[in-house]
Amino acid sequence: MRAAPCHLQDLTDTKAVGAAIDLNTLQWLSLAAMRIQDMRTQERITEKLQQAFAPESLRVEDESHQHAGHAGSRPGGETHYRLYIVAEAFRGKSRLERHRMINATLAAELAGGVHALAIHAQAPGEGL
Repeated sequence: MRAAPCHLQDLTDTKAVGAAIDLNTLQWLSLAAMRIQDMRTQERITEKLQQAFAPESLRVEDESHQHAGHAGSRPGGETHYRLYIVAEAFRGKSRLERHRMINATLAAELAGGVHALAIHAQAPGEGL
């Protein structure tokens, strides 16, 4: 249910004040939920990669804000990520094989809301 707009002259009407507070509270909760959801996606990506590859190092960056208004972006973000991972599992694998391994691990996220994933995957001792 959408609350009616509240104007200064309406502040003497307790129903109008209550509607404005409810709308403001709902807007705040909506923004907070988007931030939590974003953290969940980033945390889910991190957790899946940790479990699959036991990396020596892993950094997952949300770059969604850099793509606002572009293809694949949506309000609230959670669409564009960049990851840096160093794991023994990548030793002797080509760049394509490494990307396929990561894409398979994150298949659910890539099929869902994640639009773009920039991957920097290395074996220990290789330069990032």
